[in-house]
Amino acid sequence: MHATPTTAAAEAERTPAARAEFPPPRYWHRWGAGDAPPAQLPAADAPAGAAEPGPPPSLLAPPAPGADEEAPYRVLLIEDDRSQALFAQSILNGAGMDVRVVGSGTEILSALREFRPELVLTDLHMPGTNGIEITAAVRADPAFSQMPVVILTGDTDPDQQLEVLQAGADDVLSKPVRPRHLIVAVASRVRRARAWQRQRDGEGLHPHTGLHTRPAMLQRLDAAVHARARGALYFVEIEGVATLRDRFGYFALEAALIEAGRALAAIADGQPIARLNENAFLLLGDDAGAAAQLDRARALRDGLGRRDIALAGETVRLRALVGYTPLPHEYEDGSSALAGAEQALREARALPAGIAAHLPAPRARETDSAGHRLLQEALAHDRFELAYQPIIAVAGGGEAQFQTLLRLRDDSGRLHTAGEILPLAEAAGALHEIDRRVMQHAVAVLRRRGREQRPVRLFVSQSARSLGRDGYADWLTALVHEEGIDSGSLVLDVRLEDALIHTIALQEFCAAMVIAGVQLCIGQYRAGADADALLARLPLSFVRLSARYSSQLDEPPVRDEMRTAIEYAHRLGLQVIGQQVENPQSAATLWVSGVDYIQGNLVQQAADSLDFDFQHSIL
Repeated sequence: MHATPTTAAAEAERTPAARAEFPPPRYWHRWGAGDAPPAQLPAADAPAGAAEPGPPPSLLAPPAPGADEEAPYRVLLIEDDRSQALFAQSILNGAGMDVRVVGSGTEILSALREFRPELVLTDLHMPGTNGIEITAAVRADPAFSQMPVVILTGDTDPDQQLEVLQAGADDVLSKPVRPRHLIVAVASRVRRARAWQRQRDGEGLHPHTGLHTRPAMLQRLDAAVHARARGALYFVEIEGVATLRDRFGYFALEAALIEAGRALAAIADGQPIARLNENAFLLLGDDAGAAAQLDRARALRDGLGRRDIALAGETVRLRALVGYTPLPHEYEDGSSALAGAEQALREARALPAGIAAHLPAPRARETDSAGHRLLQEALAHDRFELAYQPIIAVAGGGEAQFQTLLRLRDDSGRLHTAGEILPLAEAAGALHEIDRRVMQHAVAVLRRRGREQRPVRLFVSQSARSLGRDGYADWLTALVHEEGIDSGSLVLDVRLEDALIHTIALQEFCAAMVIAGVQLCIGQYRAGADADALLARLPLSFVRLSARYSSQLDEPPVRDEMRTAIEYAHRLGLQVIGQQVENPQSAATLWVSGVDYIQGNLVQQAADSLDFDFQHSIL
């Protein structure tokens, strides 16, 4: 057997100490000056560290473009220090990327227009501007609003890095940055951006599953509703996914769900179908008439139930629940039609047959309902109230913050909880108005506390459907501005399940809220591919863990999944809230697992006042 000659790159890989983290003396001459002599590779027997490091190994680089290959990744590097700029440029050039360097803020906009980069890599601190301002400028331009932005900084302050992520940056790399880390961080984000662009520009089909992408399906739905097209919208949910994940693992389950999606597509027989989240699919059918729509729902349920699905070397059969709503109905847009199908799915979960249709109730029947009358009287006389539950930092601290909880007081003085109110509001089409009332109450509390010099942060639950409605972002932005609400004192809390369904509208809303200084939290968060992708796309500040984690911490798979969720959120710079903590054992496990905040009856039950001593709270 013949020995393979040792290259300088391979030697550098085996001897990490020889890899430079800052440019060595005269490094910029070697890579950037036109009069520099060609770089010479050291002899194979040269001692480690004797030579300056060359570009990182080619295995990290995208392939050199040929006739049928992708063009080099285009990176705009914004750095005022010439040696640092040439060092980063040479590393990325060596990995096959096309890098343009800009040294001042005045050149940025023209470089964006001329170079059309696929990623911006910028230093955080520069004379006359900074990475946060650059990120805001990029995000404000519709042509580049979805382009990845990566920040380089020598600042180790976690609050500073959190501020950068809140401004809309995709990642923060700490100096000195290792060449391998720099290449992977840049290349992976450009690859994802290109894949997203291909999906957007193509036929709207997912490259791996062959189903429609979620954005493409929602666009089709919106167009169908506005065109008053006849048919039905079907919401299909695979039952028992959590149990299968615990038994077989995520990757095996994901392969099975992809196979299930393809099986549903075959049953759909050419009708557009998309995967909405981990275990839910959406189908837009042209079936006219109640009988044909019920037949389609049964075909989806039974067709999947009879199909053998491979799962980790075993064969399983999956049960599908189907909720559907006929089109056209008096739906305003695709979002309201989706809400109708979602309502049907909730009803299907409670039925042995696993199939339900949602038909908006006639107004005459609604007026006979005691619940409807209760809701209408509450809206007419503003009988809504807020209760508050403290959220305390596990590391201590005096920052006052509460979760707001909706209450309705009827004419007899009895308080009704959100669990009683919201289903009524949804059935009556009044959920949007309830969300507005809740927000007005919360903002009034923030205004009063601000005037009293007793600042507080409120987490206010809102439905994703309300946030995505036309005009809601403008209304809330104006309300916050008029009332002089401090930046960061208002946090909108949206359930993960709703956020996954209304992702597109929520992204647009979130972009407006970041500018207004309003923070965002995803509630009921559980680790999963769709959930994790959503967290990476939205400009969030907090995540609230699913109550499942605090209630089932005695189960090792649940604890492992929770730690995965916490670690992922922290990698994104998000703060994690453990909710519904009822006993010291749960609090201790959450603390050890790395949560930042605790909420639940162990701390204090919900009350009608904001009286809690955060300065001396002890878990």
